[in-house]
Amino acid sequence: MNTDGAPRLGWWQQTWRLAAAAALSVPVWLYVGVLLHGQDAGPGAWFRIGDPLVALGCLAALLWRRRFPLAVALTVAIASTMSTLATGAALVALGSISTRRRPVEIGAVALAYVTASQFAGGVYPLQNPPGMFWLQLALPALTAGIAVAAGMAVGARRVEVRSLRDRAESAEREQTARAAQARVLERNRIAREMHDVLAHRISLVAMQAGVLDHRGDLGAEENRLLVRGIAEGSHQALEELRDVLGVLRADPGHPEPPQPSLDRVPDLVADARASGLDATLTTTVTGTPADAVGRTCYRVVQEGLTNAARHAPGAPVRITLAGAAGEGLGVDVRNDPATERTTHRPPASGFGLLGLAERVGLAGGTLHHRPTPDNGYVLTARLPWPNPTHGKSP
Repeated sequence: MNTDGAPRLGWWQQTWRLAAAAALSVPVWLYVGVLLHGQDAGPGAWFRIGDPLVALGCLAALLWRRRFPLAVALTVAIASTMSTLATGAALVALGSISTRRRPVEIGAVALAYVTASQFAGGVYPLQNPPGMFWLQLALPALTAGIAVAAGMAVGARRVEVRSLRDRAESAEREQTARAAQARVLERNRIAREMHDVLAHRISLVAMQAGVLDHRGDLGAEENRLLVRGIAEGSHQALEELRDVLGVLRADPGHPEPPQPSLDRVPDLVADARASGLDATLTTTVTGTPADAVGRTCYRVVQEGLTNAARHAPGAPVRITLAGAAGEGLGVDVRNDPATERTTHRPPASGFGLLGLAERVGLAGGTLHHRPTPDNGYVLTARLPWPNPTHGKSP
C-alpha cells in the first residue's frame, strides 16, 4: 500500500496503463496530422519529432504519480499544451489524482488540463471554422469530467475494499482473542476440577495411610480394611482424573462426564465416612435447586471434608444443609480439633479456598471460613435459590 492507501501496482499493470494512455492519444495525434496536411505548411518537424518526445516524457512521469500525485498531474497537464500525443497521459494523470477524492487537487488539475488545451492552438495553428470556440472548450471539459468521474469511482471502490479488509482483519483478531480467552477459561475450569477431585481423594488416602502407620494396635482385619480403602481411594482418584482429562481429548460432540449435584452430597459424605472420617450429614433442604447451585454446594462440602481430613485427622465433621426455593441454600461444614497425629499429610496447595470463593462468587453466593474458639474450623456458604414462580402473574 502507498501512503495514500492505494495499492502498489505491478510492472504489468503500469505497462497496461501507459499503453492505454498512449493508445488514447494516437487518434487525436493522427487527426491533427490530417488537418495539418490539408494546409499549405503541412506537418512540421515538431509534429513528427518533438510532439512524440514530449508525450514520451509525460508517460515516463506517470511512473511517479503514486509518490508525487499532484506534482506529476499538474506537470503532465501543462506539458500536454506542447503535445497532442500527451493528451492520454494528461487524462490518466487527472483520473489518478481523482482517486484521492480531494476537490482542491482535482479542480486545480482539471483547470490546468482544460486551459492547456486552449493554448494548444498556438503550437499547431489550425484554421477552424467560425463558432468552433465553444466546441474547443466543451470537448476538453467533457473528457476531463469523464476522467474525474472514473477516478472518483475507482477511489470510492478502493475505500470500500480497504474498509472491508480492515473489518475482516478486525473480526479475525477478535475471533482469535475470543478463542484464546475460551482456551484460558477452559484450562482454568479443568484445573479447578482437577484440584477438587485430587485434593479430596488424596486427602482421604493420606488420612488412611496415617492411621495405618500410627496405630500399632490394629488387628489383621482392620489393617486389611485400611489397605483396601487406600487402594480403592487411589483407584477412584485415577478414574475421576481420567474423566476430567478426557474432556481435553474429546471430540466437539462428545458429552462431558456427569457433573456432581446436590443429590450426590450424601454419597460424598458416605464415601468419606467409609474412608475413616467421622462425618455426619444433616439436611433440611426441600426441593431441588438449579444445577449450578447444587454443583457449587457439592464442591463446598467436598472442600470442607478435604480440609478436615488434611488438617484435623480424627476430628468429627458435621455438615448441615438447609434451604428452600426463595430462601436460599445454606451450607455449613464444621470440624472439631484434631484428635490424631499423623506424618502423612499431603502438601496443601493454598488455592483450595481461594478457588472455592471464586466458584461461589460466580454462582452469586458468599463464602466465609474461620477458626472456632475451641480450635476447630467452620466453613459456611450462602447460595442463591430464587423462587421459580416469583414475578409470574397468576
